Amino acid sequence: MAKKKGNRVQVILECTEHKESGKPGTSRYITTKNRKNSPNRIELKKYNPILKKVTLHREIK
Repeated sequence: MAKKKGNRVQVILECTEHKESGKPGTSRYITTKNRKNSPNRIELKKYNPILKKVTLHREIK
């Protein structure tokens, strides 16, 4: 993992629809978030290249 800069931490976002589709592989993105401003897990809409559409990606541990 990269160095921590204050409250910023690296998080991994994983596609929620991909697991349900049954197709092989995963769609994951790495991003950073401010732990102080958003202590809960984040959810973002990102592009899934395997499903070829924009889907909901949630933070995983």
